[in-house]
Amino acid sequence: MDRDDVLALFDRQLRREARPDGPGTRVERAGGVVRQAGPAHGWNGVLWSGLDEGGADAAIAGQVRHFGSLGLPFEWKLYAHDHPADLGDRLLAAGFTAQPEETVMVAEAAAIAAGPPATPEGVRLVPVTGVDGVELMAGVHGRAFGLVEERHGDHLRRHLLDRLAAGTLHAVLALAGDVPVSAARMDLYPGTGFAGLWGGGTVPGWRGRGVYRALVAWRAREAVARGHSYLQVDASSQSRPILERLGFVPLTTTTPYTHP
Repeated sequence: MDRDDVLALFDRQLRREARPDGPGTRVERAGGVVRQAGPAHGWNGVLWSGLDEGGADAAIAGQVRHFGSLGLPFEWKLYAHDHPADLGDRLLAAGFTAQPEETVMVAEAAAIAAGPPATPEGVRLVPVTGVDGVELMAGVHGRAFGLVEERHGDHLRRHLLDRLAAGTLHAVLALAGDVPVSAARMDLYPGTGFAGLWGGGTVPGWRGRGVYRALVAWRAREAVARGHSYLQVDASSQSRPILERLGFVPLTTTTPYTHP
């Protein structure tokens, strides 16, 4: 896999030519910016920007005004190779807050799917197909990531149901008996070579047993079955070492800049 070629494909298909990711969302192109806007419980923000030093501040101010007029908090996904080089500093000066940096990692889906199944003993994987599964998924997600605010849980439930209805979500629960101990989802991007892996949170007491690896392999097989060549993850510092051992490679880094 040629990293430069895959990064160029990623930028083109998932950023510059991005499509709406669920019901009620729209992707707009305004000058040198590609943005998504939709329901408050969905993802709202800037996906791509092609800016220079002369026009960057005006473009940033324009996005603040736009999302402000909609009454929506939003996120500017800044990638390490974006321009201008000081775009992060300009976002901070405009009132954004930088969140922890993540590593964009990619693997060939077929290679991950071809690995031996490794579901831990006593654990079974169950696809999420309806409201009950979404409810279990939101609950285990909250316990895994320590999200105690009801607002977070409600937004996640509504977002998952939207994507499930649109046919672009494939999610899975890991159950120990009948108790959910982990959950993950895969967002499909129709018309592209990519499938995005999200979540993968495991509750305390079940970490380090291979549950996360099993969820990655399950989603890889699903991606291959649907014709997607690459798996893409925005990896935290905790998940990056696991993904590297599985065969994922880093393409770049991304920092979410949030605006209230």
